[in-house]
Amino acid sequence: MARRRRKQLPQGSFPATIESLSHDGRGVAHIDGKVTFIPTTLQGEEIQFHYSYRSRKHDEGILDSVDKASDERVEAGCAHFGICGGCSLQHMAAEAQMAYKQEALMDAFERIGNVTPEAVAAPLHSEPWGYRRKARLGVRHVFKKGRVLVGFRERGTSYLADIRHCKVLHPSVGEHLEALGDMIMTLSISEQLPQIEVAVGDDATVMIFRILEPLTESDEKTIADFCAQREWTPYLQDGGPQTVKPLHDAATLTYSLPQESLQFEFLPNDFTQVNSDINRQMISQAMEWLDLQGDEKVLDLFCGLGNFTLPLARRAESVHGVEGDTALVERARQNAIRNSIDNVSFDVANLYDEETPAFKWAKQKYDAVLLDPPRSGALEMMPLVAKMGAEKILYVSCYPGTLARDADVLVNQHGYRMVKAGVMDMFPHTAHVESMALFVKD
Repeated sequence: MARRRRKQLPQGSFPATIESLSHDGRGVAHIDGKVTFIPTTLQGEEIQFHYSYRSRKHDEGILDSVDKASDERVEAGCAHFGICGGCSLQHMAAEAQMAYKQEALMDAFERIGNVTPEAVAAPLHSEPWGYRRKARLGVRHVFKKGRVLVGFRERGTSYLADIRHCKVLHPSVGEHLEALGDMIMTLSISEQLPQIEVAVGDDATVMIFRILEPLTESDEKTIADFCAQREWTPYLQDGGPQTVKPLHDAATLTYSLPQESLQFEFLPNDFTQVNSDINRQMISQAMEWLDLQGDEKVLDLFCGLGNFTLPLARRAESVHGVEGDTALVERARQNAIRNSIDNVSFDVANLYDEETPAFKWAKQKYDAVLLDPPRSGALEMMPLVAKMGAEKILYVSCYPGTLARDADVLVNQHGYRMVKAGVMDMFPHTAHVESMALFVKD
């Protein structure tokens, strides 16, 4: 059978007017009636671009020049922007980024959920550089360059971007990527080390080196010395998540919520929020919105290691946290003990399992429910949550589409009002939208 020939792309540069932005932050233009996505452009701009991909349904292009710039365009803060896929919105002013995310949330509510919040909260925002405390970095030995690259993938490809530093990573790590690659280049397994996971706590930084072959004694010394110079603690991972272990001594990773007088301990590969400042603001806003009076019984679903559970316990009569990860639940229990909190309890449960309603905790009534599900949302939980009789439901979301879908169930099927909602800029310079919504039943 003859192989189908790849369609040749039109050559040259073409004019376009950017009409809007897509959900992932790319500019949207219509060329001869067909949708064309062009990254690093802004609404209203007149630009020149060349084609990078064509299909029957849509085309994609790459910006060549801007003939008429938007007032929201700014100079990118990182020299690698446009090549590295770690950021997508550095060309957009900070205020415009937040407005774009707020608009994305409101659009999802209207288009997917057929709901409208009674009030829209001001976006939560913080320092847009050096904020990222958790990251998974790719590592690749590129023979043509004679170097080991460490960082994120190039925009739209599976190749690693050739970056020397990263301005959104915590400075204790982001300023050392080139040196990190140079160190890995000297290892006997430089081609068998595909990934490094970063975890930055308040007083320690852990680097988890994913290795496909054992290290030699010399390799171990090289890694240990390099990390010691930067006050990093090296860990190794030679299999699944359960194989993560320190190269030598373990580190104690913690983060704090000063406004709550709370400190949390976590392991390097535990889920924690990447942006500590926004996390603190998020907790404060959640507590303010719920406005607990001290006599409430509260349920915290997808509770993790107790990020919301323990602040809730400071204000409620009792809080019950439920999480599917056994290790995180154990961490939550230990964090409660660490902070001398004794009005909390926890259960391990797969909250998407059809048997969930049979659990004892799921049959009880609560005054308030907080849930912080993954990107897939909590559609399966909505009827159960609605039956718990809670006056207030606080939903923390990392994807507007599933929040809007679930809000539709609470509002249009179970009689809750969405009294307020707003975004939290957890990932500045990206199109990622974190949000919070409060539902009340009178």
